[in-house]
Amino acid sequence: MYGFIAPAFAYSQPYVSPEDLYGTLFHDVQQAHIFKDSKTFADCIPLEDPILIIEKYHHEKDGTDFSLIDFINLHFRQAGEIKSEFKTDITGTTEEHIRSLWTVLTRQPENQERGGSLIPLPFPYVVPGGRFREIYYWDSYFTMLGLKESGRTDLIESMINNFAYLIDTLGYIPTANRTYYLTRSQPPFFSLMVGLFSEMEGKKVFKKYLPQLQQEYNYWMDAGNAPHEPFTAHRRVVFMPSGAVLNRYWDDKATPRPESYGEDLEIAGEAEEKYRSVKEETYRHLRAAAESGWDFSSRWFKDEDDFSSIHTTDILPVDLNCLMYNLEKTLAEAYFLNEQHDMHQEYQEKARLRFEAIQTYFWDDLRNFYMDYDFTKKKCTNSITLAGTFPLFFKIATKQQSHYIRGYIRLNFLRSGGLLTTLVRSGQQWDAPNGWAPLQWITYKGLRNYNFHRTANELSAEWLTLIEKEFKHSGRMLEKYNVSDTNLIAGGGEYEIQEGFGWTNGVYLRMKNKKR
Repeated sequence: MYGFIAPAFAYSQPYVSPEDLYGTLFHDVQQAHIFKDSKTFADCIPLEDPILIIEKYHHEKDGTDFSLIDFINLHFRQAGEIKSEFKTDITGTTEEHIRSLWTVLTRQPENQERGGSLIPLPFPYVVPGGRFREIYYWDSYFTMLGLKESGRTDLIESMINNFAYLIDTLGYIPTANRTYYLTRSQPPFFSLMVGLFSEMEGKKVFKKYLPQLQQEYNYWMDAGNAPHEPFTAHRRVVFMPSGAVLNRYWDDKATPRPESYGEDLEIAGEAEEKYRSVKEETYRHLRAAAESGWDFSSRWFKDEDDFSSIHTTDILPVDLNCLMYNLEKTLAEAYFLNEQHDMHQEYQEKARLRFEAIQTYFWDDLRNFYMDYDFTKKKCTNSITLAGTFPLFFKIATKQQSHYIRGYIRLNFLRSGGLLTTLVRSGQQWDAPNGWAPLQWITYKGLRNYNFHRTANELSAEWLTLIEKEFKHSGRMLEKYNVSDTNLIAGGGEYEIQEGFGWTNGVYLRMKNKKR
C-alpha cells in the first residue's frame, strides 16, 4: 500500500447515506419537492449535528405554523453549482477556454465541504461541472485524456491516487465520492487510467497499482458461495453454460436513489401498475442502470418506449464485459512485470476465456453487430447502441466483424454533429438524438484501431465542429449534444443540461490534437 494518506483525511463518522441518516425528514423533503432537483437536498450540508436536527424536526413538524422550507433553510446549507464560477471569453479558442477551466473544475483537499454527504479525498481532483460537484468514476478517464494533452500529469496522478485510496478504504470505487453512491460503482475504467498514466511515467505504474487493480477485479467478480448453475447470477457476475463468468450491473440496495428520490418512486409505481413488478426490483434495475453510467436509455427497457419496463439486471452489457477483458489483460501484464508468472498465466487465461465468451454471446450473426445479452431470455436484446463499438476499441472484433461495425456507424449512427447513442428516440438522455463525448472517443479510437481513418476523421470533424459552434454561440462546454439537429440543445434526463464539462473537455482536446 501507499502510506500516503494522512490521518486528517480519515472520515470522522461512519459512511451513512442521507436517506438513512435523516429518515423521515429526508423522505418528507423529497416528497415535498422543495428543490427542483432531488440531488440538491442529498448534497446539502447540515449546519449542526444531524441528530439534533432530526430531534428538532420531530418536535416541531406537527406545529400549526411549521414551515418545512424554513426549517431546511435554517438547518442546512446548499452546495453551490460550479457554473456560477465560470468566466468565459468566447473571443479565445475552445482549447484556450478548456485549459482555463481545469482550475475552475479542480477541487483541493483543504477546500472540500465537511459534514454532508461528500466523502473527502486526500488529493486534488477534477469534477465534471454544474450539479456534479464530486469526482465521478468513469467520467474521470475521459477527463484525463484532456489533462494529458494539457500537460497536467500532476492532476492525473492525483486523481488515480484518489481512486486507489477509495479502493484501499472501501474495497472498490463508488460512482462518486458521496455517501449515497456507496452501494454501486461505475464502468470499470481504472485499468485504462493506469494504462494512460503508464504512457507518461512508464510501465512501473502497473506494478505500483497492482494491489488496487486486483481488488477492483475482486469486487466485480464476487461470485458468492451459491452453486454456479448456468444462467444464474450473484451480484455482478453471471454464470454461463460454457463455464464462462460474465458481468452485469448491480446495486446492493433496492430502494429509491437519494439523488433521484421522487423520480424513482414514480417509475416504480408505474411498473407496479403496468407490469405488476415488485417495487424493490424496479429500484434495483434503476440503480443498476445508474451504475452503468447510461442513466437512462432504452437499452435497458423491455419496451423501448416505456421507462417502467426497465430490467437492467437481466442484461449482460457488451461494453462492461469488454472493460473487464481489459482489466484481465492489464492484471496479466502487471503480474508479468512483477515477475509473478503463475498469476500472469492465470489472467492471460481469464482474458482468453472472456474473449471467446464475448464472441459467443454478444456477436449477433443476424444483425452482424455486437449486442447486449439478456441471460434470462438466453438471447441478445433488440437494442442497437454504440456500446457495440467497444470491441473495436479493445481490438476484440475480427477484421470481418469490424467492417460490419463500420457500416453500422456510417449508415445508422453518424449524423451532422457526430454519433447517436442509440437509434431510438425514447426521450431518455442516453438515446437519440443525443451524442456523448465518451462514446465519440471510444468509437473514434476503435475505428482507428482497424485503420478506418476516413470514417474516424469524418466523425471527429463533425463532433469537434459541433462543440466549437456551441462554444462560440454560448461560451459553454456541455455534457451532451444534439447530434442530429445541431441547432438544438440536447434534452432528456432527470435534470437540466450541465455545463463544465469534464469529459467533453477531455475528449475535445485529445481528438483535436490527434488530427494534427
